[in-house]
Amino acid sequence: MNSTVITNAKIVNEGRITEGDVLIKGQRIEKIASSVSTQHATVVDANGKLLMPGAIDDQVHFREPGLTHKATIQTEARAAVAGGVTSFMEMPNTVPPAFTQQLLEEKYQVASRSSLANYSFFIGASNDNIAEVLKTDITKVCGLKIFMGSSTGNLLVDNPTVLESFFARFPSLIATHCEDEPTIRKNTADFKAKYGDDMPVKYHPLIRSEEACYKSSSFAIDLAMKHGTRLHILHISTAKETHLFDNTIPLAQKKITAEACVHHLWFNDADYDRLGMCIKWNPAVKTRHDQQEIFNAVLDDRIDVIATDHAPHTIEEKQNTYFNAPSGGPLIQHSLVAMLEFYHRKKIGLEKIVQKMAHNPAILFQVQERGFIREGYFADLVLVDLNKPWTVSKENIFAKCGWSPFEGSTFQSSVTHTWVSGNLAYTDGKFNPQKAGERLLFNRK
Repeated sequence: MNSTVITNAKIVNEGRITEGDVLIKGQRIEKIASSVSTQHATVVDANGKLLMPGAIDDQVHFREPGLTHKATIQTEARAAVAGGVTSFMEMPNTVPPAFTQQLLEEKYQVASRSSLANYSFFIGASNDNIAEVLKTDITKVCGLKIFMGSSTGNLLVDNPTVLESFFARFPSLIATHCEDEPTIRKNTADFKAKYGDDMPVKYHPLIRSEEACYKSSSFAIDLAMKHGTRLHILHISTAKETHLFDNTIPLAQKKITAEACVHHLWFNDADYDRLGMCIKWNPAVKTRHDQQEIFNAVLDDRIDVIATDHAPHTIEEKQNTYFNAPSGGPLIQHSLVAMLEFYHRKKIGLEKIVQKMAHNPAILFQVQERGFIREGYFADLVLVDLNKPWTVSKENIFAKCGWSPFEGSTFQSSVTHTWVSGNLAYTDGKFNPQKAGERLLFNRK
């Protein structure tokens, strides 16, 4: 069994930073100590570097099947591990959508052959597939995704009786995209009447407005409270929504949780003039006040996790006019280094970054034996050099779409090594594709 010792690391884990060695044996962490014997083991000297548990991204769109001109599970998993993300949970709005157990299993089979990162896939909800959804093995599938607002792909669930049934009957975590569709449709009609087809993208956050987000999020929470549902609301984009969530309950006991995405922490509506459709997301990037309050909610634990909503489109698609340009963009390669940039700016601590990007997703989804640096756990580990600046360019982007809203940005930190289930999957720009990642499993009954 192959062994690796990571020596002299600054280990960021469970609210502390300590110095020591970590022994990896096979897929797992064998030993953590101030000093570990390196006999018969490959040695990686981490002197001066941070060792963190790999990030777990609970919301990505890898576009396979059906949209592989934008991305594939293989290409985006490579981008993930290059960015220090060792596990992902992928959304059902592919073509065809993952509405059946068979279609869901086909995605798992593709990942088992081609994904460098560990993986799980949400089953999708539709207005007529509840019987199929209730067949889901909740120990092997991360959850149920419900689009309570339409986005990329035709997955809107807008039948109130069906929604009620999903919240009442699904026995595990429901993740929701919350934007009120009637509000968006009215706003769209109003702005289109005023500006026509070539509407400036800066009005996107007024179409997909605070009102639309809050109305839908609060409705989802009301349904969850009524039925005792385990609800996770994705990509919070408004200050108003942050006050819907509680920070007085330990995460493992929370029934209602929330996610913030990197783009809502990094960008605000002043950036539309510079970046245009490249920062058109659903929900929309909104005001500086929203941006700051989302960050505050991350810091004070009203928002529980940080993810990406990595959703690549080709640059040609994004260069369309407002009503023809799809929403979404590639982020997974740069999510950890972007958060570390906030650390350099003294806006967040290293321990908090690890909590929100590794520990909390593992707790929230009840992931088996991942998300922490612990003896016996899977060796999902990331080595980071805090003082190795680099600038994002087309030449160093690994997402298949080949562009990023971060192009031209210089990050102070670099991911130098990423281990996935004990396999050194990435080292300084090079990948080791000999071993695929593992299917995530969940501690649920």
